[in-house]
Amino acid sequence: MAIQRMDNVLIVVNDLDAVIAFFVELGMELEGRGPVEGRWVERVIGIDDVRQEVAMLRTPDGHGKVELAMFHTPKAISQAPENAPANTLGIRRIMFAVDDIEDVIARLRAHGAELVGDVERYEDIFLLCYLRGPEGIIVGLAEHLD
Repeated sequence: MAIQRMDNVLIVVNDLDAVIAFFVELGMELEGRGPVEGRWVERVIGIDDVRQEVAMLRTPDGHGKVELAMFHTPKAISQAPENAPANTLGIRRIMFAVDDIEDVIARLRAHGAELVGDVERYEDIFLLCYLRGPEGIIVGLAEHLD
């Protein structure tokens, strides 16, 4: 038996509105948003007295999803360091294919995004960069070169 697909990636946030706006500006579509609580979620995630608000965003092709969760109770805890470098253990970034990397960078800067390094060319295949968005979320951008 094999997996069917990767369904989504979860990101826990403090400012759900700001992070939704960032991903919508990137080009994702808000699929839904609402409260999640109750014994079933407590058993799934192994935390008691959970009350959270969750938003699901999808890529325009409908295949990739990002789930955002803002915990009301218990409060989310921070990892250290806050703006961890690329060599920190764990999930570091989500990569998106884009049509125009410079346009996407300009639009995301309006939401507080900053380049982690530079926009670099990988051979004659891609322009690549990492951006740090709200709450330190890192997204990679890849523009395929013809």
